[in-house]
Amino acid sequence: MKRDLTPWLLLPIVALAMLPLMSFSTWLTLTIAGAAMGMMLFLMASGLTLVFGLMDVMNFAHGAFITLGAYLAVTVLGRLSGWGGPDSLAWNLAALAVAVTTGAIATGAVGAVFERVIIRRVYGSHLQQILITMGGLIVAGQLVIVLWGAQPLQVAKPVLLRGSFLLGGAAIETYRLVAVVLGLLVFGIAYLVLNRTRIGLLVRAGVENREMVEALGFRIERLFVAVFVAGAALAGIGGVMWGGYQEVVTATIGDEMTVLIFIVIIIGGLGSVTGCFQAAVLVGLTTNYVGYLTPKLALGSNIALMVLVLLWRPRGLFPVAKQ
Repeated sequence: MKRDLTPWLLLPIVALAMLPLMSFSTWLTLTIAGAAMGMMLFLMASGLTLVFGLMDVMNFAHGAFITLGAYLAVTVLGRLSGWGGPDSLAWNLAALAVAVTTGAIATGAVGAVFERVIIRRVYGSHLQQILITMGGLIVAGQLVIVLWGAQPLQVAKPVLLRGSFLLGGAAIETYRLVAVVLGLLVFGIAYLVLNRTRIGLLVRAGVENREMVEALGFRIERLFVAVFVAGAALAGIGGVMWGGYQEVVTATIGDEMTVLIFIVIIIGGLGSVTGCFQAAVLVGLTTNYVGYLTPKLALGSNIALMVLVLLWRPRGLFPVAKQ
């Protein structure tokens, strides 16, 4: 069975098609910025695409985990801002690593409670899932306001990650480059886990045929919990990085990303981490290119992109077959 390589060519085609429309330095700046945005979108969306694809759960409260991660970035980086040497790159990266780790652990724990208390009661009913997760999102937003206040908060981004450096005549923000590296690292780990481990085999088998996995004696419920916790942890990591990227955090930061996240997972194909990665970078590049060339069309560019992709491949770039 031949592998369809056409979706893999989409990213380089889009990127190279934009090169004649602008100077090389501008193109390089927009491409790296788009890739960084795409990596953060991937972090926020990858967990949801697995939850959607494997568990068949429409979790509209996913944005709450992103918001929690962003506020944890405010708290952790604020506490660490006066420690260590601000001129040390190692210290700056270590501070960000602590924030990312804290965000992953905390949101993963909250995700475990959320699955046990709320999601487990509505398996198999999409209408109830939508209603109860939307309610959970509203409650979570109010809890964030209670804990951190209603006013926007500044993220104390590490000093050396605030600047930029010259590459090919273009000014590249250091933080964006770090986001690209982190996104590639997470994608690599997720890909290896899903394709080279026993757990990954069970996840992929559960996506394709849940009944068969259960018939073989595996407890699919535990797998569901693990996937949901991992999805929440990834959303928390994405929230930490997105909060630092925005530099200002509000209680609606996760809600504002929800539509874009659903666009990403629809373009990529439900349940596909590879598709989510490709779609996230594609959305990031499209947003930056269109925003530079025709700012008035930037808002609707991602919806237009989703429509075009679905007209070409109705099940997304990398659909996961389900029996």
